[in-house]
Amino acid sequence: MSYQEHHEKAFKEVRCAGMSVSDTATPETDSGGKIIQKCLQDASHSLLLYRIVKSVPMEIQRTLEEFAMYEKIQTVILTGGTGLSIRDVTFETIESLLEKRISGFGELFRHLSYQEIGPAAMMGRATAGIYQGKLIFSLPGSDSAIRLAMEKLILPELGHMVWDANR
Repeated sequence: MSYQEHHEKAFKEVRCAGMSVSDTATPETDSGGKIIQKCLQDASHSLLLYRIVKSVPMEIQRTLEEFAMYEKIQTVILTGGTGLSIRDVTFETIESLLEKRISGFGELFRHLSYQEIGPAAMMGRATAGIYQGKLIFSLPGSDSAIRLAMEKLILPELGHMVWDANR
């Protein structure tokens, strides 16, 4: 099947959940969550659930497990906790749960980030994969990183990836 044929089968609307991992964010100050919601809406996708969770592995895992129980949710997008500090635990938590990794996502994200911020891009531990039949994207928490991932990587292929992961 050609690339074009795959895209013709892609989901036109993807139902998503979002999670901001932060010890300080509130619904009013969570700019990353607002960016994700706006990007999804602008692309005719929906954000059905959204939570802000503390940077604690068990809270992240419990929230992801809760999201996975909702049949309607096809994708979960996380932001924050991907840096190098002791409090940045999202990457390890998500990586330990993924059943299938989408290595190209992190590779492409760092490549695109390098074009914008230079060698500091190597510290970005964005990752993606599949967990309990749901696509999972874990992004850095900076607004520019979220926009980059959403606009250049996730949104152009989201419907196609959901279709492919569920066939």
